[in-house]
Amino acid sequence: MTLALGIDPGTATTGYGLVRLMPNGDLVSVSYGIIATPKDASAAARLEMLFDDLKKLLKKHKPDTAAVEKLFFSSNVKTALAVGQARGVIMLCLQKAKIEPFEYTPNEVKQAVAGYGGADKRQVQDMVRALLQLDSIPKPDDAADALAIAITHLNTKRYD
Repeated sequence: MTLALGIDPGTATTGYGLVRLMPNGDLVSVSYGIIATPKDASAAARLEMLFDDLKKLLKKHKPDTAAVEKLFFSSNVKTALAVGQARGVIMLCLQKAKIEPFEYTPNEVKQAVAGYGGADKRQVQDMVRALLQLDSIPKPDDAADALAIAITHLNTKRYD
């Protein structure tokens, strides 16, 4: 039974989702949510909070594997740089925990979860709900995205 951690990185909000691959092939949601940092904190302080909270999450759940969404380049350079910094902190935290981080692009996640690389956010969220047999779409969106990343990783790597 492999436990995968999916991470949707961000400085203000980082989504996380833990999904267990059961021996029969079922996927089960273990936990999901966000790591949020205060807007009025400095960039360095926010990154430290992200590191510390992720470290606590790793210690509590002890995932076997982890996947992080690859940086999506947008026209907003400031946002891209902030997300890149958050990704660096996340990768460092995983490395220090001896968990090899795997990476997937947004299109790879959409393809793996919804069957179509151009799927919209709602289609992916509906598939996350269905694949994990949840009563409703996980909220907030960052947590649903993180669960999708964990599902993608488990289905891509197919652990025994």
